[in-house]
Amino acid sequence: MSEQDGMDHHPAVVAHRERRAEDVQLRIADAITRFAGSMPFVYLHAIVFAFWMVFLEASPWPTLTLVVSLEAIFLSTFVMIGQNRQAAFQQMKADHDFVEQELELKTNTDLTRAIHAMTKELHRRLVEDSAEV
Repeated sequence: MSEQDGMDHHPAVVAHRERRAEDVQLRIADAITRFAGSMPFVYLHAIVFAFWMVFLEASPWPTLTLVVSLEAIFLSTFVMIGQNRQAAFQQMKADHDFVEQELELKTNTDLTRAIHAMTKELHRRLVEDSAEV
């Protein structure tokens, strides 16, 4: 069980979370990405920009344009970090699933062979028993 939300998770998810928790930079990036993708982020910006335009500067547009442009550059970087993280996670999960499916296929093949051998043996014994009668 995951302590975070009380649900079982795929082993690849658990491993991914553990690796990310060990790296300070990734934890910071995750926190920024989590906040930047939230409604409090939108509300904060609406309040700050409205306050800035109304009370702080008589002509806020040049400075505000610069600030918003710089923020967009950084936020797009965090979006790309998130996309790279998601792609790496998907690849890791696909690799894990492939290994598990191969193991399941091998197990099923072994079971099928064992059932076939048992069926042949039962058939042989039935034929021998009927021949003796």
